[in-house]
Amino acid sequence: MNLISGFVGLFPVGLMQGLTYALIALAITIPFRILSFSDMTAEGSFPFGACVCAKLLMLGFDPVIGLLGGALAGFTAGLLTAYIHEKAKINTLLCGILVLSMLYSVNIRVMGQPNSALFAYASVFSWLPDTGGGYLPRILMLGAIDTLLGAGVLWLLCTQHGLAMRAIGSSPSMAKAQGINVKVYTLVGLGLANLFAAVGGALLAQNQGFADVNMGFGVLVNGLAALLLGEAIIGNRSMARQVLAPILGSIVYFQLISVVLVIGFQPSDLKLVTSLFVLGTLLSMAQRKKRGATRRKSAAARMPAG
Repeated sequence: MNLISGFVGLFPVGLMQGLTYALIALAITIPFRILSFSDMTAEGSFPFGACVCAKLLMLGFDPVIGLLGGALAGFTAGLLTAYIHEKAKINTLLCGILVLSMLYSVNIRVMGQPNSALFAYASVFSWLPDTGGGYLPRILMLGAIDTLLGAGVLWLLCTQHGLAMRAIGSSPSMAKAQGINVKVYTLVGLGLANLFAAVGGALLAQNQGFADVNMGFGVLVNGLAALLLGEAIIGNRSMARQVLAPILGSIVYFQLISVVLVIGFQPSDLKLVTSLFVLGTLLSMAQRKKRGATRRKSAAARMPAG
């Protein structure tokens, strides 16, 4: 009973975290699944969006302006990664690492300090009705934001521009031969992905009441775990499922984290648990692909010649 009551107590907190970090998982989906671009910038654009939002709030700007400013900052970070890749022709992972390393120093410059408390400033959650400390209004707001952004991504991917981005992910050389401007669509795709990551960071900063330059540490692994979990639950054989998978996976993932905490693990163990989960999932996927290839070879060998 103690385990059940502990999980019930953590359920709304886990749901709120899942809806917030769903934007990171969605940000990972675009470069990894749509563009086939291994990008790590999200780990830097997440705190970048939070720090820019915090600075705007401290300067007296409206909370919505803070979110928009954070979103623009994340979009710029994504553009920078794509630009470095296109100009220097270096590895995509290295481009992301370079940008997120630069953003650490930029974040401190933006806020003027490593962290800032925001309890004295208004947030988008301040407009919600007071329910005596209940989480329901915040959960509904975050759910509405995720639904709106997810629907926007799905709509974009079903347009002609979205088809062009998907073609680049399938075969850049073939897309280029069809007259698609690979450079432009890569710039826009990475910018859009990191915009979502930055919005997630800005929302987290406003929700928890502080921004920190280290708040992006490990979010890439969390997002990847959420993406893999969501794809394991509903698959990714359609555009709707590809967009829904990271959001659903993030919600389920943070509920599993709640279970892990209730069982008795310490918060410091969560990075290890998450990494082992991702490793186990990737190994399982590799084994399934290997078995599928073996079955196809066996079936081909049994087919009569001629």
